[in-house]
Amino acid sequence: MTTSTVLPLPAFFKPDRVGEVWRVPYEERAQQAKAWAQEHQVGPASQDAPRICLLAIDVQNTFCIPGFELFVGGRSGVGAVEDNTRLCQFIYRNLGLITEIAPTLDTHTALQIFHAEFWVNAAGENPSPMSLIHYDDVIQGKWRVNPAIASSVGTDYGSLQEYALHYTRQLDDRGKYPLTIWPYHSMLGGIGHALVSAFEEACFFHNLARSSQTRFEVKGGNPLTENYSVLSPEVLEDGQGRAIANKNSSLIDKLLTFDAVIVAGQAKSHCVAWTVEDLLSEILAKDPQLAQKVYLLEDCTSPVVVPNVVDFTDAANDTFTRFAQAGMHLVQSSTPLVDWPNLPL
Repeated sequence: MTTSTVLPLPAFFKPDRVGEVWRVPYEERAQQAKAWAQEHQVGPASQDAPRICLLAIDVQNTFCIPGFELFVGGRSGVGAVEDNTRLCQFIYRNLGLITEIAPTLDTHTALQIFHAEFWVNAAGENPSPMSLIHYDDVIQGKWRVNPAIASSVGTDYGSLQEYALHYTRQLDDRGKYPLTIWPYHSMLGGIGHALVSAFEEACFFHNLARSSQTRFEVKGGNPLTENYSVLSPEVLEDGQGRAIANKNSSLIDKLLTFDAVIVAGQAKSHCVAWTVEDLLSEILAKDPQLAQKVYLLEDCTSPVVVPNVVDFTDAANDTFTRFAQAGMHLVQSSTPLVDWPNLPL
């Protein structure tokens, strides 16, 4: 049987280590997970009713560990660490109710449209991290595609420069964030790409305790488009209307089979907001009432804040308010699931 009881935290969970990187002792945790399930009468996830999915956006070192490339500190300066402490506690305490965990993995290589090496100015210099590139910057020649990288992304220089014009124009015309030159981050094969150790451990423990395969969702590897949302890249077609990327239709369809979808992760102002935005668009196209099955863990996500440079807090909060107005629920991880609105327990 599956228990709806709030469970205690396992003894191995150390909140003061959530902001650190370390090796998960898999074999030890596997044995503990099976014993834990038996002790607390936690049955396999296949028996769950209702079925609940935790969609955890980009809980990776690059965003969540102080000192890494794009640490999401929020206004407190330690936002992602505090978020992940609460997120891990939420997983352990609600282990008997969470059917499946789906972590997303932002995944990049060096030569992508949002990295500095993709672009040069007239002097052959790359843009600085956090530079913004608009269509006017490209059409006026302030920034152009780096000729040296064209063959590495599978095209010729002329076609790539033409695509760069199309891409930046699409972002501007559609009211998207302008093309941002991000620091190299979430590099495939690097330590920044890995899940936060404490969160990875919680996912692994859940996997074995509930006999429920963790569903890893990779995003961001296409060199020709940004991919804030796990459900869809920023741009899907080139200037001739040919597909360069696709929606993640399999994940969209999978999420909508659950009775409830809980969303957490980083950053509230970017990848979380864009993912929920895409999910809401799909829901509105199918049945607006489906929005009521989505729960946003407000205390397990933080916005991008760069002190004295940019603060997305208010914009992120306004976006979440709009999601709530559409029928989604804003919830706290400390609230027992039995007290969540409309959750069919």
